[in-house]
Amino acid sequence: MTITFNTIGIIGKHGAPNTGGVLKELLVYLQQRQIKVLLDSLSLAADNRQENYQEDYVERRVLGESCDLIIVVGGDGTLLNAARSLVDYEVPLLGINLGRLGFLTDVAPSELQQTLDKILKGDYQEERRSLLHARVMRDHQQINESVALNDVVVHTCNVARMIEYETYINGQFINITRSDGLIVATPTGSTAYALSGGGPIVHPSLNALVLVPICPHTMSYRPIVVDADSRIEIVLSDSNQARAQCSCDGQIDLSLQNGDKVVIEKTAHSIRLVHPTDYNYYGILRAKLHWGKRL
Repeated sequence: MTITFNTIGIIGKHGAPNTGGVLKELLVYLQQRQIKVLLDSLSLAADNRQENYQEDYVERRVLGESCDLIIVVGGDGTLLNAARSLVDYEVPLLGINLGRLGFLTDVAPSELQQTLDKILKGDYQEERRSLLHARVMRDHQQINESVALNDVVVHTCNVARMIEYETYINGQFINITRSDGLIVATPTGSTAYALSGGGPIVHPSLNALVLVPICPHTMSYRPIVVDADSRIEIVLSDSNQARAQCSCDGQIDLSLQNGDKVVIEKTAHSIRLVHPTDYNYYGILRAKLHWGKRL
């Protein structure tokens, strides 16, 4: 077998790296093929360290700099975390699904070895997914930032309390809104929180962003799709009584104050995702959203 990837990194589901024995099976598989393996020290905790790999636990930065491929063992949330930390390194990611939905981690544990046999020979699909960069500005100074693969959400922290904010796209005023918040999603994130909020499904090949209001206090405000190279600005009103925050992928929370501005733009780099050759985006939608099934 001709090996396409000589050094492979592994990132596991935080706190549960051995779920279903998949991690152990993966390590044995790669060891038998004499592939160098580096393990993520951030997610694969010390008390779960694998025998014969003690010296190969490294920081996420080293994974990005040293690996030809990184395998993410977990759910979509694990891959979101990996994508945010590795977007600047141009290293491809392959997801093994231990979660529930698996829009991003599309390799089933039962198909692990036969799928990897093909991928290691170079028989696979690859695609790029864009990410968002969110910056919190206060008094013309940046006070916080993060990136997101799915979405950036400005939302209220209080149950049943709305926030007021202005939205601008490329410097042009769009509207002033009272709602529970606003979702700015990539095509990847269009099947996540934005979909639950009534937004459209956007194919990953499109260079687009989706803006989806969360329970707006008006019947006329609907989701809109804009060019992904747009600059989105969300400015909180000075008169809000409810506290707001900015969430990235539902995993990173940035605190906000009245008058703060959240600036959202596409990142300079995209993430590379590796899929099996039979990967079909519409097939994923049918399977995960149960399209066409009779009640």
